Amino acid sequence: MASCRASWNDLEREKLIVVGGGLVGAAIAYGAARANVPILLLDQGDVAFRASRGNFGLVWLHSKGGNQIRYATWSREAVQRWPELSNELLGLTGIDVGLRQPGGFWLGFSEKDVIARQKLLARIDQEAGGIPFRMMQPDELRQHLSGLGADVVGGSFCPLDGHANPLKLLHALHAGIAKHGGRIVSSVDVVDAQFNDDDRADFTVTARDGRSWSGERLVLAAGLGNASLAPRIGLHAPVFPEKGQVLVTERLKPFLRYPTNKLRQTDEGSIQIGSTSEDTGLDDRSTPVGIEWLARRAVQTFPFLSDATLVRAWGALRVMTNDGFPIYEASTACPGAYVVTSHSGVTLASVHSLIIGPWVSGLAAVPQGFEVFRGGRFTAEAVGKTYAH
Repeated sequence: MASCRASWNDLEREKLIVVGGGLVGAAIAYGAARANVPILLLDQGDVAFRASRGNFGLVWLHSKGGNQIRYATWSREAVQRWPELSNELLGLTGIDVGLRQPGGFWLGFSEKDVIARQKLLARIDQEAGGIPFRMMQPDELRQHLSGLGADVVGGSFCPLDGHANPLKLLHALHAGIAKHGGRIVSSVDVVDAQFNDDDRADFTVTARDGRSWSGERLVLAAGLGNASLAPRIGLHAPVFPEKGQVLVTERLKPFLRYPTNKLRQTDEGSIQIGSTSEDTGLDDRSTPVGIEWLARRAVQTFPFLSDATLVRAWGALRVMTNDGFPIYEASTACPGAYVVTSHSGVTLASVHSLIIGPWVSGLAAVPQGFEVFRGGRFTAEAVGKTYAH
C-alpha cells in the first residue's frame, strides 16, 4: 500500500475536496455545501465512464439487501427521504428532477422466479421490518398495468418505489452546489491523492495534467477510479465495471403509471427499456445482441410496444463490488479521508446528500451499522459475485 505522506506545497486550500462529479460525488458534495461547508468538486467530465448518464432511473427498495439487511434499511431510508431532496432541489434551483413514487412492480416470466421472489421479499421484510410488498397474479397485475403480455406469470409490488430523471438529478445537484457557494472544476482526471502529515495536516490531489488542489478533508467518489486512488489514503476499494445497455423509444401517450424492473415511461413520454448486466471490461458500447435481447423482453412485457420506434440505444458502466453492496469508509491511516462507492446512485442520492455529506464533513457521526460496508471485507474474500441490485 502506498504511503499517505506528501511534501507540503503552497496551494489554495479547501475545507472539503470531493473527487468525482457523478451522482454519488455530486450528492455528497451537495450535502456538504448545504451544511455550509466550503467544498471543491473535481469532475472528470464527459470523458468519464459515468454511470450517471446510463442509469435506469429507479428509486427502488423492494428486493434490495437480500444478503445484507443493513443495505435494505439504508435503501428504505433513502426512498423515504427522496421527496425531501427533490423538493429542496426544485426550490433552490428550479429544476424538477421528475420524482414519482406511485410504487413499483417487479414482473416475472416463470413460476420458479415468482416463488423465489416471494420468499426473498418475505425474508427481507421479516428481518428488516417496514419494507412492504404484495405478490400479484396476472389478473391483478393487469388492473394496474394495461396491455400486460401473457408471458408475465406473476409479480410483486412495493408502494414505496418510484423513479426519477438521472440527468436532471445530476444537473440539479451541480446547480445546487453552486447555489450554496461550492466550486466545481471540470475536466479533471485525478491520478494521485496524498496526505500531508505535518502541523497543517491536509490532503493534496493531483490531476494528470499537473494541476493540484489542497484541502482539509477528502472524499474519493471517483467511481472506477477509486480502485487505484483508495490505497493512496490507506483504504481498499476493489471495484470493477459492469456494462448495462438501455433503450429508449419514441414518445408515447401515457399508459404506464408505475415503473417496473424491465421498463418505465419517463416524464417526457418515452419508454426506457433496461437493462443488461455484462462483463466487457471498459467497453461501454451498445451491441446488436444487447439491443435485441432488451427489445424482445420489452415486447414480451407489453406486446403493443412492437410497433414503437426505438430512437436511442446506449451502454454505460456500473461501478460494482463483488457482493453488489456499497463501500463507505473513513481512513484511519489518513484521518479526514473517506472513500464512497455505490452502483445505486439514484436510489441513494437522498441519503448521500442528507447523511453522508455531513458525515464526511465532520459534522455528524458515522451512520449506525456502517461497519458492514467497509472495503476491508474484500481483502480475504474468495472470488464470487452475488448481486442484489
